[in-house]
Amino acid sequence: MPLTILSDDDLRTLLHSLTQSDILDLQEVLSDALHQYSTGLAEDNNPCCATLQPARSHIKRPDGQTTLFMPASSASAMGVKIVTLAEPQLDGTIGLNPTPPDTSDLTLLDGSGRLRALLNAAEITAFRTALASTLLFRRRANVHDVLIFGAGKQAYWHARLALLLRGPDVHHLNIINRSFERAANLIRELYKTPWPVEIEHPVAKIVTPNHGEYARHLKSLVRGAAVIFCTTPSLSALFPPEILTHTEGRRKGRYIAAIGSYKPHMIEIHPDVIRQAVAKDDAHHRHFHKHAKQGGAIIVDSVESCMREAGEVIQAGLGGRDVVELGELVMLKREDSGDSKKSGKSEKEGKDPNASLKEWLERGNVIYKSVGLGLMDVVIGSELVRLADEREIGTRLKRF
Repeated sequence: MPLTILSDDDLRTLLHSLTQSDILDLQEVLSDALHQYSTGLAEDNNPCCATLQPARSHIKRPDGQTTLFMPASSASAMGVKIVTLAEPQLDGTIGLNPTPPDTSDLTLLDGSGRLRALLNAAEITAFRTALASTLLFRRRANVHDVLIFGAGKQAYWHARLALLLRGPDVHHLNIINRSFERAANLIRELYKTPWPVEIEHPVAKIVTPNHGEYARHLKSLVRGAAVIFCTTPSLSALFPPEILTHTEGRRKGRYIAAIGSYKPHMIEIHPDVIRQAVAKDDAHHRHFHKHAKQGGAIIVDSVESCMREAGEVIQAGLGGRDVVELGELVMLKREDSGDSKKSGKSEKEGKDPNASLKEWLERGNVIYKSVGLGLMDVVIGSELVRLADEREIGTRLKRF
């Protein structure tokens, strides 16, 4: 097996060539890995299970710069991603002062431990994060109004995948960012970079905190949004909680993905909004699937990691019963497509035991919090290496 080397340019070429079918295939692989992570057991020889994933470690330098080491094991590979993050500075309004760009690299080994690939992971990190958060986005009944906080790589890939997966259904794409120019550049890049298929161009709007009526626009866009992607490493909530905790704000079901903050002191969604999301409508209904509009839990990529690192989870004082892993929910797709057919039962013959959960995921108020999993990098990185080899993208060394 040759050693494959993929530069940032190679990865960008590959990622921008992916069709909707490619994205769906990658999400299928990611769903399987996350399901095994959440439900697998070490005694079942499941290399993806949570108990076999090494803990991430980090080095923090005196200047605030943090380097993360994220090792992981998948069914067919092992690897480690090394990410260096600059310490964000509080802006005083919303968002952050400009910081040096993050750097990241991904080293992949095959199942026997031989070096398989070296990848510049700057683009992969944003791509795989968006790939995971759009797993839930894909299920939503209403995605007409999409609001994105931020204008970096994470914002870009969330916008691109949203349009690639549900383009005809997205009518408005709104961006809130401290810098108007960066947000405008995101929109330009979104349509300037070639697409493998023709896509819809929703109405785009950019709002910055410098706008004279920013508070009014912020309230209108947040309340009007069917989907909100929060992609900034913010140190304070991106919008006042009462916008969503007030009666008017609770009338509409929304999907909110918060993927930008990654430390206990960082936060994008106010704790009051999080607490409202996990509030039980009925004291007797303790499990999340008993609620449709308000699920009684927020969804996370990893319970252990989010309880330790996610500012939203920590500052809201959530416990183990208030969070559920994404990998525990992807099984619904299998049940929708397989179990009823295999049993020969129709929906009319009996009630679907997951009907309330599905209703919540499709129409209710759903919050997804992610701090990132090394498993995602190894699984998606391995698939991208396979695609790159098939499409002859990158550099290959026969002997290393």
